Amino acid sequence: MRSFSLDIGNTAVKYGFFQDDVLVEAATHQTPDQVRAALKRLQPEHAIVASVAESTATWAAELGQLLPGLVLEFAPATTPLPIRNAYATPQTLGADRLAAAVGAAWLLPAHDVLIVDAGTAIKCDLVEAAGIFKGGSISPGLAMRFQALHTFTGRLPLVQAPPDQAAAIPLTGDDTQSAIRSGVLNGAAAEVRGIVEEYRALYPGLAVVLAGGDAAFFHARLKGSIFVIPELVLMGLHRILVHHVST
Repeated sequence: MRSFSLDIGNTAVKYGFFQDDVLVEAATHQTPDQVRAALKRLQPEHAIVASVAESTATWAAELGQLLPGLVLEFAPATTPLPIRNAYATPQTLGADRLAAAVGAAWLLPAHDVLIVDAGTAIKCDLVEAAGIFKGGSISPGLAMRFQALHTFTGRLPLVQAPPDQAAAIPLTGDDTQSAIRSGVLNGAAAEVRGIVEEYRALYPGLAVVLAGGDAAFFHARLKGSIFVIPELVLMGLHRILVHHVST
């Protein structure tokens, strides 16, 4: 099966093209014209579209005009899944979080998995070995933390993370900008390390998967076996589509 996964995020539009279960091509920060060009070039049979930023209806209608087969609008509360969703309010659950959980359960079957998706927000979500999505935590992402300090204070400047995500950040800042970097970056790293260690205490043998635009930052600062899978959400969307088509 040739499939196309489209993920409409808060800051970027991403797609993945799969031949059977192999991710052949992926791209991020895509415009509508670039998505159309990719569809015409790759000629998938089926597609799935998910969004945390806007309605999927317009995108689905456009995809439907370009594809011969099914276009599935992913709705976390109603779309059938290959895992069990134990979230108490599935209608409020972000499509990206649930798709990432499906991707993790597919890639690491029969494992307890903690997903750290570090993008606009930092989402830490648990999938138990039996294939049950339990939920997790959401906190501001790195860029949002920098922006908040600037927006909600009178004089603090807008600071950015260094381009090298693996670079060490001094613990003690000796000016305002370096103090903000220390607080935001070292603080976020300590937060995620603490969450990972708490889950590891509850789930011996826990697998940890990193995704999102800031995955490299946290990978450099977490201990133990860590899997970095940037396309985890796209993979999960693909498996949701496969599950829908095959049932």
